[in-house]
Amino acid sequence: MGIFRMEENLKIKNSLIENQSLTDIHFKQLETYGIDLSKIAFELQLFNTGIPKANLERAATKNDGILVFSVEEMGKQAIKFDNLKSNISREKFVPASGAASRMFKFLSEFLLEFNREHESINAYINRKNDTSLSAFIIGMDKFPFFKSVHNRLKEKYPDFDSWKRDDKNYFFIKYLLDKTEFDYANKPKGILPFHLYPSKIETAIEEHLKEASLYAQSNGISKIHFTISGEHQNDFEKIVSQSELKNIQVTYSEQHKNTDTIAVDYKNNLLKENDQLIFRPGGHGALIYNLNQMNSDIVFIKNIDNVSHNNLNEIAFYKKVLAGYLLEIQNTIFSNLEKLNENFIDEDLLNEIQIFTENKLNISFSKEFKNYKKQSQIDYIKSILNRPIRVCGMVKNENEPGGGPFWIRDHEGNKSLQIVESSQIDIMNENQVRIFKSATHFNPVDIVCGLKNYKNEKFNLLDFVDNNSGFIVEKSKNGINYKAYELPGLWNGAMAKWITIFVEVPLSTFNPVKTVNDLLKTNHQPF
Repeated sequence: MGIFRMEENLKIKNSLIENQSLTDIHFKQLETYGIDLSKIAFELQLFNTGIPKANLERAATKNDGILVFSVEEMGKQAIKFDNLKSNISREKFVPASGAASRMFKFLSEFLLEFNREHESINAYINRKNDTSLSAFIIGMDKFPFFKSVHNRLKEKYPDFDSWKRDDKNYFFIKYLLDKTEFDYANKPKGILPFHLYPSKIETAIEEHLKEASLYAQSNGISKIHFTISGEHQNDFEKIVSQSELKNIQVTYSEQHKNTDTIAVDYKNNLLKENDQLIFRPGGHGALIYNLNQMNSDIVFIKNIDNVSHNNLNEIAFYKKVLAGYLLEIQNTIFSNLEKLNENFIDEDLLNEIQIFTENKLNISFSKEFKNYKKQSQIDYIKSILNRPIRVCGMVKNENEPGGGPFWIRDHEGNKSLQIVESSQIDIMNENQVRIFKSATHFNPVDIVCGLKNYKNEKFNLLDFVDNNSGFIVEKSKNGINYKAYELPGLWNGAMAKWITIFVEVPLSTFNPVKTVNDLLKTNHQPF
């Protein structure tokens, strides 16, 4: 550690002792977590100053930030990927650590609020206007886990078949969620039964393995990486080991402990419990550290719950389209960077590269660029082009919760394409709310990433995070309200300084399971 760093850390430590009453016990805790004092100081500063909201200029739309390929063009991109894939290493990256609690939220609420002694389930549905519960009960026998739960109930209660319909339905839901039985709300989505086939039931994990074999195979090996909670790794490994697919290489990682973030009270004092600082997981933005460990040339990112029962080949085709276009753009960027390293660079070349950068990469140049000396112009262009690349599929907006594609301006006035969440918007600014609501497309987390530079060196992805674009959220624990900091989202601020390209893909590629009832939709049911 340099002298300046040591002096800075000492200054921060003294400030934390004086202003936050930290003791040696707390500093030992930070050391155990591997959390640097400068990180604590930065997060405290964010609580005091606030996090600036995104400055939306307009929604990205067709041919204004979102590319729309013809059928012929899509075919060409997919073929391009197939022709080049032998020269590049590929991997699939699947965030899969979250529990399925939200998936079963309306069922958990039913078990808490339903009064079996005084009302029927139908009366409860009418009282609460709970259409989700109604749909669940009507479609109950179509769920892939129906037989397992039903058979368990018959095993436990030999007279189960003679029970009243309300009792059957109530105990089905109770056993589905009971911690001593199926406990589905506390398990990760990846290991839950998602799809029913003639001779088997498959989980989301198995569907992702099948997908990976179609587009993430390198040298005969399909590589896929799951981010998980360590307590569930054995469950993942068991499912993978039972897969019929061969030549699959699966790796796992957890969120790094040093990405946990602080919690404060409403006076911005660090929260403590039993003389220990309270930390929270930093959110999915912490996964940029996990992604940074990937060694493949390109990485496909997709959420664990976005799988399909019926259209696997179609989904794989559009992954190839996105990857083919990434390789095309990447090839031009690499070529331009190599040219910029040559001894003689004329003005025509600089103009050509500027036009490509502005028209193909949607990156605007500084107004002062033309006044720069040639070497400064070259350095400026290098700094713009020498970045990781992401090509993001975008589907038409159908009022799904989540982020969308927008043109934004940063605090320096630079315009760029970004994926923006509602929590990043100033809801008191009518114009910003209007722009956000005008989005024509939605982010399904369908991303292909180029993680290496033109010298075939890995980028350090942490260099391209906008650390000022995280989130401050309000939480409650043991009756105490507090504020917490969440890191910039993985596909939001964590990738804010990447080269970003949006491409329209069909809605058929987006089949999330946000609630259990989504498993009743066509693309999660057998033909």
